[in-house]
Amino acid sequence: MADKKAVIVTGASRGIGAAVVHAFLDRGYNVVATARNISRAGYAPSQNLALVDGDIVQAETAEKVAAAAIHTFGTIDHVVNVAGIFFTKPFIDYTADDCHAFVSTNLEGFLFITQIAVKRMLAQGTGGSVTTITAALADNPMIGSPASVPMLTKGGLNTITRSLALEYASNNIRFNAVAPGVVDTALHKETPKEVMKTLSPMGAIADAKDIAEAVMYLVEARYVTGEVLHVDGGAHVGRW
Repeated sequence: MADKKAVIVTGASRGIGAAVVHAFLDRGYNVVATARNISRAGYAPSQNLALVDGDIVQAETAEKVAAAAIHTFGTIDHVVNVAGIFFTKPFIDYTADDCHAFVSTNLEGFLFITQIAVKRMLAQGTGGSVTTITAALADNPMIGSPASVPMLTKGGLNTITRSLALEYASNNIRFNAVAPGVVDTALHKETPKEVMKTLSPMGAIADAKDIAEAVMYLVEARYVTGEVLHVDGGAHVGRW
């Protein structure tokens, strides 16, 4: 059991983020869930759940989310950075606006909330964790998925995860990442299921619950830090 630890989950309105929120609630955690329109995401009212509308690319949103966690639950113990964007193009077709969008959401969205949360964890002196959703494509590019620019940001998240794991190990603040392969979410609603199956050596499609279970493991594994856990049916291992 979580003993009423408080978790912040970004990108929580649907897909992986919503699955993560429900996984924590089911295990007795207090959760602060945020997304641009989280109040319209259909969550049932709960004394263990606080909802904060806002765009995580804005530093003010991170401040609002942290304040809600402290005001409502008195603590920030864990952060799960789910918010992110992804689309593919040939490298030479990515625009300056595309690049800005990836950096704003995937990197600044991580930076603002994580800095505030770590400051609070240091003040509390009881440790904590930050778990970030990255991507298996950052380690194993695939022909047919030209994702060089988004992987520039996802690879950066893997790198900062390992760096921060060492920086804050003595404070018992752990940093890990989950790197999914193809996941059956709204992002792939137009992708035929048979095509999705070809993107995994196991020939199977992950769902959001599979990713949430990996997140939960990392949050509760007190001796695991600096880990990038691939949940991709083996795709990161190499060519198949």
